[in-house]
Amino acid sequence: MLLSHAAAVIAEIDHAGTRRMSTCGAGEMVWRCWGEDRWADRPPIVLVHGDTGSWTHWIRNIPVLARQMRVITPDMPGYGISAIPPEPWSAESIAGLLAVGLDAVLAGAPRYHLAGFSFGGIIAGNLAALDPERVLTLTQFGPGGWGIPAGPNTPPLPRLHRVSPDMTLQQIREVHRHNLSVLMIGDPAAVDDLAIDVQIENVRQARLRAGGIPASDALVRVLPRIRAPIATFWGGRDAFFRSDAAKRRELLHAAHPDASIRMIPGVGHWTPYEAADVVNATLV
Repeated sequence: MLLSHAAAVIAEIDHAGTRRMSTCGAGEMVWRCWGEDRWADRPPIVLVHGDTGSWTHWIRNIPVLARQMRVITPDMPGYGISAIPPEPWSAESIAGLLAVGLDAVLAGAPRYHLAGFSFGGIIAGNLAALDPERVLTLTQFGPGGWGIPAGPNTPPLPRLHRVSPDMTLQQIREVHRHNLSVLMIGDPAAVDDLAIDVQIENVRQARLRAGGIPASDALVRVLPRIRAPIATFWGGRDAFFRSDAAKRRELLHAAHPDASIRMIPGVGHWTPYEAADVVNATLV
């Protein structure tokens, strides 16, 4: 189902790193690490992917970041090739599994930088609250978890197309192209073969869903417990960032008055992919 050239890009980046495992329910959570030998003396950066995702949400960031630092990214529990977490699960319980896993994966690094995308921004915030002594900085891209109810003037999310069993490969790819262009990426021209392949595989592998967590206050309620400096980014055309920008700023600054908030013009929700240059420069 994947195009050979896009699959080759994913495979090359995957094979350039090493894998580590940590306990996840009855199975294991899979971590991928890059630059372990070259940058062993520098604090690593831990990248947490979004819902219906995997480590490949950071596919355009890992090679650049790994030139200057250790990069560590999990397939979160129930996503990618990691095992499903024990029930009941929540943002805090998933973050707890990551915190335990990092004890083994960090390999002697006492502290680390942390970044999360979308649902991963909520999980990263909870991880920073659970592990305040070790998290040096927290950077979030399009995080949910603000607990802001939709108002009467809030525009609805765009309708997504569905894949049906009788579709050809090309038709399946067009469904994913459409869904990415209306929900994840602001410029339809930026929906390339690599983005489509990443999306197809992530949807195929995901066995968990964020459910109601992004609409809850799962991030806001842990903000006071986070000690690290916070930088938060949204795409100017983010379909999830609709009519509540002022309220999000208010909630963030109430807990962290010095938190940095930045809008990236012209891009959609998947900023680490569409605005990779900006994201990479920020994280470096």
